[in-house]
Amino acid sequence: MNISFTFKNFEPSDHLKGYAQKRFEKVGKFIADSEADLQVNLLVDKFRHKADVILNADSIHISAYEESEDMYSTIDLVLDKLEAQLRRMREKIKSRSKQGRGSKVQMNFLSYEDIAAEEGPTIVGTETYEAKPMSVDEAAEQLNTLDNEFLVFLNADTEDVNVIYKRKNGDYGLIDPGN
Repeated sequence: MNISFTFKNFEPSDHLKGYAQKRFEKVGKFIADSEADLQVNLLVDKFRHKADVILNADSIHISAYEESEDMYSTIDLVLDKLEAQLRRMREKIKSRSKQGRGSKVQMNFLSYEDIAAEEGPTIVGTETYEAKPMSVDEAAEQLNTLDNEFLVFLNADTEDVNVIYKRKNGDYGLIDPGN
């Protein structure tokens, strides 16, 4: 992450520059993009110390402004605002991806008792449940503990609904619809 500072109406001390650099490097933990730019503008206006911060990354454009009577506390206050905005943005992204994952699966049970009838098999029961995200190995372990012939699950790697089933020879088969 590239951090640039602009100081207006005062000459900053080395300690203030180091303090600001150290504090604003913490913003990097919220952003995966190494090409992100953080512009920090620090201004002194008589007795008011102001800080204006602008963050630009791939799809993130955030700004924060704060003022107080001490430049160190102004830096802390504006950093708190910026981190709060980044946390809210990260939570929104997580909640959107969780909403997309909530794939409900409906299974119908067929009865082959009336094979002689021309209408074919009939549905004798329906079960609905939410597919849990897990890896293929976890799904195989869970299928091994269950008495079912198959297990429908949300593949954590591909985020697609997959089906794992027991084969006649004791091995497992995987149905991945792919995209």
